[in-house]
Amino acid sequence: MLLTAGFLFIRQKKIAAHRACMTAAFTVSALFLVTYLTHHALHGSTRFQGTGSARTLYFAILISHTILAVAIVPLVLRTLFLANRNRIPEHQRLARWTLPLWLYVSVTGVVVYWMLYQMRWN
Repeated sequence: MLLTAGFLFIRQKKIAAHRACMTAAFTVSALFLVTYLTHHALHGSTRFQGTGSARTLYFAILISHTILAVAIVPLVLRTLFLANRNRIPEHQRLARWTLPLWLYVSVTGVVVYWMLYQMRWN
């Protein structure tokens, strides 16, 4: 929601609101990453219980999510760096790639969680 709100704010030329949303999105993402890594360090992994096409779909989403989750970190850091240095044209060019990838990683993370922990496969 923060990413979408930040995008809508910049479209409306509300720069302060855009900056606040994107800073909050970065903070929430960083906190999530720390808690995610801590949880998996303490509790290990959970095996996916689905079979057949559900298993294929789950791993397709998981693999794309994992690859892009790694790739998004330097993109987000560079995009924020450019904004903080007031290098707006460069920021805008990179943000056109960063935002959709960051949104994809955020949404697929929720989908992976839902498929792994909330769906009943029996």
